[in-house]
Amino acid sequence: MSKLNDELNIQVSNWSVLYIKLHHFHWYVKGPHFPVLHAKFEELYELAALKLDELAERILAIEGKPVSTMKEFLSLATIKEADKSKTENDMLSATIADLQELIQGLEKAAELAEEAKDPATSDLVVGQVEELQKQVWMLKSTLG
Repeated sequence: MSKLNDELNIQVSNWSVLYIKLHHFHWYVKGPHFPVLHAKFEELYELAALKLDELAERILAIEGKPVSTMKEFLSLATIKEADKSKTENDMLSATIADLQELIQGLEKAAELAEEAKDPATSDLVVGQVEELQKQVWMLKSTLG
């Protein structure tokens, strides 16, 4: 269960860094698609808040300890903080890459949950993967 707890904490950290990054994009997006992207980034940071909470609570349910400080998030996350100089296309591309990074980590967590014979955790992370795959498709379609 330790490997699973560790991987889930990486994903809690990724969601946490992404949550802040999406706020940055929400506040600083500029260009002809501002209204649509401003709303989309808000939708995504609200999703991030829900998903990181689901994972942290699942860690607690399986008697693990979720990370909970910015220092821990930045130390464990494979998603990087926002770069201040971004166009709307750069923001979309970065968001797509970050969601794909989350998908890879969540798929790894699903495998570890299966190995640990923890179908509830597997179902939770697979559900997140499914939702993220749809978001990636929609964002890629926005880029054209």
